[in-house]
Amino acid sequence: MKLLDNWKNAFDRLEAEGMAVLQEVETDVTSFLDRLKQHLIENPEPVFAVLRRVQPILFVKNTAVVTRFEDVQEVLSRDDVFQVTYKDKMEVVAGGSNFFLGMQNSADYERDHSHMLTVIRREDIPQQVAPFVAATAESLVAASGGRIDVVGQLSRIVPTRWIAAYFGCPWPSDEDLATWSTAAFQYLFTDIDDDPAVAAAARDASAKTRAWLDTSIRNRKAQPSQSGTPQPDDVLGRCLALQNAGVPGMDDSTIRTNLLGLFVGAIPTTSKCCTQALDELLKRPADLAKAQDAAASNNDTLLADYVFEALRFNPNNPVVVRLSVQDYTLAKGTMRETLIPKGASVVAATQSAMFDDRFVDSPNEIRAGRPPYLYMHFGYGLHTCFGQYINRVQIPGILKPLLKRKNLRRAVGDAGQLTYSGPFPSTMTVQFD
Repeated sequence: MKLLDNWKNAFDRLEAEGMAVLQEVETDVTSFLDRLKQHLIENPEPVFAVLRRVQPILFVKNTAVVTRFEDVQEVLSRDDVFQVTYKDKMEVVAGGSNFFLGMQNSADYERDHSHMLTVIRREDIPQQVAPFVAATAESLVAASGGRIDVVGQLSRIVPTRWIAAYFGCPWPSDEDLATWSTAAFQYLFTDIDDDPAVAAAARDASAKTRAWLDTSIRNRKAQPSQSGTPQPDDVLGRCLALQNAGVPGMDDSTIRTNLLGLFVGAIPTTSKCCTQALDELLKRPADLAKAQDAAASNNDTLLADYVFEALRFNPNNPVVVRLSVQDYTLAKGTMRETLIPKGASVVAATQSAMFDDRFVDSPNEIRAGRPPYLYMHFGYGLHTCFGQYINRVQIPGILKPLLKRKNLRRAVGDAGQLTYSGPFPSTMTVQFD
């Protein structure tokens, strides 16, 4: 009996030790997979490069990852088949309404999109946008004393002040608007795990944003009756002018929803693009020098070429996700044709498309003068970024005063490295003479 007890105790110890070993192995594997996932998020192009050669349309677990240039464009141009999935979250952010970015191609989409094109005009870019961005960025860089946090002291502040001034909605503070827009954007477009904390932050931020816009609309509507002066020529003033003219779909609630949707997409993405483009240039001293020469000579076209080339290496969104609402054969008639079934998720890898050497010569080099159609920084098709023409000027415009400074370099140590809070840059400090 005693012998049996000894054997039982020995087996119990072995079992406990075995379980401990298995737990350690499981922890190590989980940690490894988490690190691998983070690496893929931070540097997906090497994986995309393999997929473009070996499996251009990878279908696994009801998800298709699409990596070649023409296939990515096919997905994003078939908006009747591959549809956006933002509607439910957009209604949370907008307080029950849907912004046109979350709509399919419909009469409501055309109406709201057209109205915003009416009030946000291409001719505003040289007359209002570029001068405001240039003056604000220069003043921030000049006041920095030769050392500046690109995120906190420049790339978030300029779009925040610009959007408030251009929309005609006095902002509560730079930090408030940047924080609100970032929380909402993360919930809408990057929270693939549906984190409850992200959702809670977005609800709080969205409620504050709606209250700010409601107050701005209410105060602006009260001004003409008090003074008899016409509405200022800003976005809100133009919206209210359409409302006063009896244009359908321009009630206060819809104006607020459309302004909110544009506001959410305007600040965190602009800041991210500026910071990541500069980070890539700083990694390449020869290309940084060329960008600085373009800035110093006020060659804005050439400067933009270098900025957006750098951004290819770490774009705002390396992928765009869609939902297939019917069976569809992608790349039909080719060796890679793949049936995408109804209900499948489709990951259109726009960064991969911008590195596809079938279309992009020497994609691993920064080359000025590439044709604009090769870039998908702002998406493609129906839901191409509404502010793409503004951002083509605003992003290099924010960086230009900094690039004009001599001996531009990273700050020493960790301060000079690009760090993130969630999906967005949080800090990167540079110095100049």
